[in-house]
Amino acid sequence: MPEQLRHAILGVGGVGGLIGASLGRCGFPVTLVVKPEVVDQYPRHLRLESPFGNYEADFWVLAEVPAVDVLWLTVKATQLDAALAAITHPESVKAVVPLLNGIDHVALLRSKYGNEKIIPATIAGETERVAAGHIVHRSPFARLNVSSAGRPLLEGTLGELQQLGFQCQFIDHEPTLMWSKLAFLAPFALTSTAADKTTDEIFSDPHWRDMGLSCIRETCAVAVAEGAKLSAETVIVGAMAMGKVRMRSSMQKDVEKGNPPELDAIAGPILRGARRHGIAVPATEKLVEAVEQRAGLSPSTVG
Repeated sequence: MPEQLRHAILGVGGVGGLIGASLGRCGFPVTLVVKPEVVDQYPRHLRLESPFGNYEADFWVLAEVPAVDVLWLTVKATQLDAALAAITHPESVKAVVPLLNGIDHVALLRSKYGNEKIIPATIAGETERVAAGHIVHRSPFARLNVSSAGRPLLEGTLGELQQLGFQCQFIDHEPTLMWSKLAFLAPFALTSTAADKTTDEIFSDPHWRDMGLSCIRETCAVAVAEGAKLSAETVIVGAMAMGKVRMRSSMQKDVEKGNPPELDAIAGPILRGARRHGIAVPATEKLVEAVEQRAGLSPSTVG
């Protein structure tokens, strides 16, 4: 039985549902935090369909974050400000682990809750909430990387998740931790949304494949200028392997459903970093413009 850390999930979408159901499967007490207007009707259980196995269990459901050891913050970047209203007593939360797309949210959370409480982390994989309380984990992997600052508190938790099938790792260098995900995520999200293609379709199309690879190189150039330890060629090797798996990005799904895409959170750090360091990023700029057009957004809404 794992150490009984108390966990809460703020943002019970695809990522939050995967984390919550997996923690419950490991035997941790978990609270789901949802919007006040839906708390009475929200299912008191999560149903997870995953390559790691199917699972269903009951959870507490509240409209405010209770006293917990770990708060997993798993909302969309576009929903962050509104979601933080649920943290009414931050002093009762030992640690916050944000699994948002992008980078800028870490500084925002630290400004609100202090440096020591925030444990930066990233997750990679395709998950989707298909109905309230029903989560489908589609990708054959789930990679959870966490700042080494969280090791004393979370080592046992990550060990349990690894037993389920997660790939978990503590990363010492925070810029490398955060930019390593963005170097994969931004080219994948932007290219898949601009082209409306899955990963395997992108790599079968020379035009979109070259756009995606150029975006990787541009993102890595900005990342290195921002202090990350990244190699564009290493990232490309990983991207080529991922290109054999049929996946769709959450940005692509948001645009398809008419929801606001996380365009500023994902592309913004690249464009703003490029301006700071005088780095040309033409492929990224073209992809952002194409996503804006598909989403019906005004030009230059990013950066």
